[in-house]
Amino acid sequence: MIKVEGVSKTYQGGFTALRDIDLEIKKGEIFALLGPNGAGKTTLISIICGIVNHSAGKISVDGFDIHEDYREARSRIGLVPQELTTDMFEKVISTVKFSRHLFGKKTDPKKIENILKALTLWEKRDNKIMTLSGGMKRRVMIAKALAHEPQVLFLDEPTAGVDVELRQEMWAMVRELRETGVTVILTTHYIEEAQEMADRIGIINKGKLILVEDKNSLLRKLGKKQLILTLKTPLEQDLSDLGVVVSEDKTILTFEFNSSDENTGISSLLKQLEIRGIDYKDLKTEESSLEDIFVGLTGKKA
Repeated sequence: MIKVEGVSKTYQGGFTALRDIDLEIKKGEIFALLGPNGAGKTTLISIICGIVNHSAGKISVDGFDIHEDYREARSRIGLVPQELTTDMFEKVISTVKFSRHLFGKKTDPKKIENILKALTLWEKRDNKIMTLSGGMKRRVMIAKALAHEPQVLFLDEPTAGVDVELRQEMWAMVRELRETGVTVILTTHYIEEAQEMADRIGIINKGKLILVEDKNSLLRKLGKKQLILTLKTPLEQDLSDLGVVVSEDKTILTFEFNSSDENTGISSLLKQLEIRGIDYKDLKTEESSLEDIFVGLTGKKA
């Protein structure tokens, strides 16, 4: 659905925001783009949507070049920007209808009604946008993006500043859109959002796309498991030869392993502890989260 080939962006002052980006996004998938502040997430989305010009490379949406076939490419895209940018004195239903007409779509009251109902905005349709809460304003932005029935929906930090309940509702809405064949691309600071929703994940850092991977495959490849043993009494021996990390108070041992390996090393470790007379009262395993992987790749939290 989206093909990005060798795209770079250097601003007039010499700052390079994107460096030779190659990316393909499949029809009907949810793709999450993760990266710290200033990594280039919004710049890449803005270029694909035709808001910012790129310095080099080529981009197509559903086979249409974003420059040569601008109208066709842009008509397939809906964008929910990070900032709440709309006429605050306008009524909800009026601004959504206006967005539909911008793309030359015929008036369709039922379509507008369905979109507003899906976003629980129908009861607020005659309210001025300025009277709505922050979460409701965010929903209006999504309704505007969906008004012309796009095949691709970009969500730039869609749940920034919204409460947990609304965040859950928006996740459910995104899944429903995917079921209708809409391709969804989201940037997010919330690692759990990507882990919960995405089919594939791209990680961008300092303008370079450093990794694109199926979410589950990524967790399997880079996610590590830890065996954590709580000892009955503080440790009095040197266990450096066993590859364990000992806590400062000498009561907890941590052993990192890869669950996909045939030999995890756990059996050998437990046998050695028994031989050395080291008793433990509790044993548990923990798995690396997507956030652990992200921090490991970029050196910072999203």
